[in-house]
Amino acid sequence: MVDAAWKSRQKSKWLRLLRSGDHQAFAEFIDKYKQTVFLCCRRLGLSEEEVEDVAAETFMAAYGALGRYSGRSELSTWLWSIAYRQAISYLRKNRRLTRLDDEIERQIPDGRGGEPLSGVLEGETEQLVWKAVERLPRLWAMAVILYYREEKTVAHIAKIMQTNDNTVKTWLHRAREKLREALTGAFGKESDA
Repeated sequence: MVDAAWKSRQKSKWLRLLRSGDHQAFAEFIDKYKQTVFLCCRRLGLSEEEVEDVAAETFMAAYGALGRYSGRSELSTWLWSIAYRQAISYLRKNRRLTRLDDEIERQIPDGRGGEPLSGVLEGETEQLVWKAVERLPRLWAMAVILYYREEKTVAHIAKIMQTNDNTVKTWLHRAREKLREALTGAFGKESDA
C-alpha cells in the first residue's frame, strides 16, 4: 500500500512539473509515450514520415492541453485520444479520404499456402496474429490493439475513438470473426481467436 501511495505522489509531482512547463519533465513524457503515439499513427495507415509529423503535432497538442487534463482517465488513454484525433485529422486533410468506413469491406487474405505452421514457436505465432490484425479494417484493428495490446476497457476505447460502447463491441466481435477465419486458414484448423 505504501508503494501505491508513493507512486501516486510521484505521478502527481511529475504532472505538476509537466503543467508548469518543465522541459525535462516534458522530454521524459515524450520518451515514455512516443511508442504509444507511433503505434496509434501506424495502425491508422500513416507512413513513417507521416507518423513522425503527426506524433510531433500530437505532443504539441498535448503540451498545450496539459492544463486541461483532469486526471479522470489514464494519461496514456488521454494521449492516445489526442493522437487518434490528430491522425484522423491528418488523414482527412492530406489524403482527402472519402470515408474510413469504406475499409470495412476489405477482406483479410486467407493465409493458405506455404508450409504447415504446426511447429511454430509462441513468438512467431504472436507475430502471425498481429500481422493478421494489421490486415483488418483500420477501425477494427485499432479497437483490437487498444483492447488486447493496450488493455483499455470498451468504455475507454469508445472515448478514444469517439463512438459508443456498442460500436466498439461490434468492431471487436467482427474483428475476432475475421481473425478466426484468417488464422483457421493459416493453421489449417479452428482457432480460438
